[in-house]
Amino acid sequence: MIEKSTKAARGTVQCENTNINLLKANDFVADIIKKEMAKTNTLLINITSSAGSGKTTLMQKTAEKLKDKIKIAVMVGDLETERDAERIRETGIQALQIVTGGICHLEAQMVHQVLEQFNLKEIDLLFIENVGNLVCPSSFDLGEDYRVTLMATTEGDDKPKKYPKMFLTSDLMLVSKADLLPYVPFSVEAVTKDAHEVNHELEVIQISSLSEEGIDEWCAWLLDKVEQKKG
Repeated sequence: MIEKSTKAARGTVQCENTNINLLKANDFVADIIKKEMAKTNTLLINITSSAGSGKTTLMQKTAEKLKDKIKIAVMVGDLETERDAERIRETGIQALQIVTGGICHLEAQMVHQVLEQFNLKEIDLLFIENVGNLVCPSSFDLGEDYRVTLMATTEGDDKPKKYPKMFLTSDLMLVSKADLLPYVPFSVEAVTKDAHEVNHELEVIQISSLSEEGIDEWCAWLLDKVEQKKG
């Protein structure tokens, strides 16, 4: 029997605990972001979800509802293009796009580099619209006060158990595209049950950016968190 070789292939370097070291470095920068946001009492919310769940449409609707009450800005992450930021800017608020160039999530160092483009003293609420992905973004703290995950009715109601870390690390789950519930095989009760088994403290709001179902409740949640941060 031929024994397995223990020699590394020529030109390679074996690295151990790479992910741990990467996350430690990320957390160091995330702490810096937290301190910078605390100086101006700006609320930072990390919006996560699968691609196509309605994050950008929600940002547009939220801006329309709240821009006359509080000062809002959005930082958008995508692999390519400026399209989402352009859509959000059409509502009249500041939005900047982070192009990751293929990276499937945002990291704290990316967010920190873009922060200097915002005048935080004039922003009450800053959103980070993360790259559409229920896996990688769950591991990276961006210095946010709260993590909000969208769970679209078009995705199927089994995602909290399939991608538990995202729901474990979130503070609020928004069941989005609720206007499609009559047309898709999706159970709000089932997805809520699974999500609470993963994270019993997870808040849940059912929303539709098109019919505006739950949008007032979502906006009230945001205004309450802004008030708490200011207080």
